[in-house]
Amino acid sequence: MSVLQVYSSLSSSSPRATISRTLQSIASAPPINPPSCKALIQLIIDDLQAVIIDGSSSRLIRDDALSALSAVKGLGRIPHGAQVLASIANLKCLMTLAIKLETAPDASNEALKCVANTLLLSEPARTTLLSQDIDGGNICIELLQKSATPENIFLSSRILFLCTASPHQSASFIQSIVETKRTHFPGNGTIIDVIALKLDDLIASMQSGIKMSRDAMTDLLKLTFNLLVHYPKLVPSELQYPALAGPDDQKVMGDFWNSRLDGILPSLVRAFQTIPLSSPNPLTSPLTHIIHSLITIPVDSSSRAIWFGTLPHSRPTTPQLNSSEPTTSSLTGSSHDDQSTPKEHIERAISSVIPAGRRSFHHSPLPDSPSTADCASRAYELLDTTLAHFLPGDIDSDDPAVRDLCKIDGDTSLDEIVCPLVLLITRLCLGDDDAKTRIRQWLVPEDLDRTHPLEKRADLLGRCLRLLASVYHSRLKDSMGEMLYAMCDSNATTLAGYFGYGNVAGFLFHKGVVSAPPVSATSGAPPTTASGLPINPITGTVEHPSENIDMTDEEKEHEAEKLFVLFDRLEKTGALPPSQNPYRKAFQEGKMG
Repeated sequence: MSVLQVYSSLSSSSPRATISRTLQSIASAPPINPPSCKALIQLIIDDLQAVIIDGSSSRLIRDDALSALSAVKGLGRIPHGAQVLASIANLKCLMTLAIKLETAPDASNEALKCVANTLLLSEPARTTLLSQDIDGGNICIELLQKSATPENIFLSSRILFLCTASPHQSASFIQSIVETKRTHFPGNGTIIDVIALKLDDLIASMQSGIKMSRDAMTDLLKLTFNLLVHYPKLVPSELQYPALAGPDDQKVMGDFWNSRLDGILPSLVRAFQTIPLSSPNPLTSPLTHIIHSLITIPVDSSSRAIWFGTLPHSRPTTPQLNSSEPTTSSLTGSSHDDQSTPKEHIERAISSVIPAGRRSFHHSPLPDSPSTADCASRAYELLDTTLAHFLPGDIDSDDPAVRDLCKIDGDTSLDEIVCPLVLLITRLCLGDDDAKTRIRQWLVPEDLDRTHPLEKRADLLGRCLRLLASVYHSRLKDSMGEMLYAMCDSNATTLAGYFGYGNVAGFLFHKGVVSAPPVSATSGAPPTTASGLPINPITGTVEHPSENIDMTDEEKEHEAEKLFVLFDRLEKTGALPPSQNPYRKAFQEGKMG
């Protein structure tokens, strides 16, 4: 008999062992045909509804809930199974089971896993869950607030993340949960306060190595990102930089901010500073998701103590990343994953890097005692460590080995891995002059050795400059240019002065600067090295006196012929317009006999 026939033949008087074995066989069975799958899911859901919610007789008893829900989860992992679970009645049943079974945490969590899988496979189910008939969003917020374990946080956050992914489908829900104050919640009683509290709990859990704490923080941060990106677009919010604002329907992430979201920054900064890092590449989840959220938050004078600490910074010394802790993570909750990186928002932000505006963090309490937390130092350390891993030594950024190394960490690219961190550093430079100065002095200190080509250095400076010439990593190339430009006061002359015009010419060309900017004493860039040697404005290295080349007339004629052949070939292939051929111009002007 099929599993559907076997289960249908059971009754309330069947031996408990037989019912248990049947449920286990369903959970571990290979996929069955769609009609049988749908019918079997509905039978099990109806039995759970009867025995646990309605208190009536069914094939099952309360102790069968975990096995029965595991069977439903297995059947619902395929689209036609999820279609059955996506109905109003079945989603409402699963959410009610999650509440009714709170005294049996494993069974309650299994019900939430069924919901999460359904929302992943069926987008309409997300709107259904938020409907008044179910009110599943608010139920999950209550569950998140009461969550006592990383798995509880993970499941509630996963459901809320999926429900808030689209602002068009969940606009009213997003606005409601950000603005509604619940008297039994911490702080101001909003979802922002709950998220901040749970982030702090998960920092401690990660530091203690508690199972699923990384997964829980990752999905909590995905929810956080949705709220930080979508809410300011749904309500009147402060425009951070009017001069660069786009059309209303093309608002770039970070253009707008609302003070109702202020309370999330301290917890995000604590997480950014203290969570254990993976090795050798520190830019993995949940750190990447922390960075995504931080990018959306303005950097200004009122929040400076949170971003950079309250202790005065001494003369900059190059920061060093603490020894990272190798960790691995696997998603053990819902069986299907989703787009974990908000690529569209990040890409739009990178394409329009803007300085943060001025506003006040009214609701963010400052630390009671001076803090040494410094996001500028931490971000610089992370960039140094990450690029040292992916671009070891003085390897060219377009070397195939670099792309192969990226694929080892997943089917991704250096653009996707590093761009968000570079964008965060850019925003720190644009938002705070002290941070900008310190980052620039770490990268190009006064005593920098300029006797060798800067772009060939086997350190962060060399890697940044080599990326400016990259072909394969176009987004990172552009982002890196914006970062260097921001740390040089957004001034072309200063940029060329620090790094040499030859290294930044391509970037400046796209900024509309088509020739080397004039050297200026007020640009801030050093005209000489610390030892007083002049710096070549084109190469950024020590300028050496030109040497006279001793050549015979015959050797000079031979070199001239080679140049003539070269320019002639370039002209014939179309690479050089005739008017730009120096030999043709010389003949036409009668300068050559």
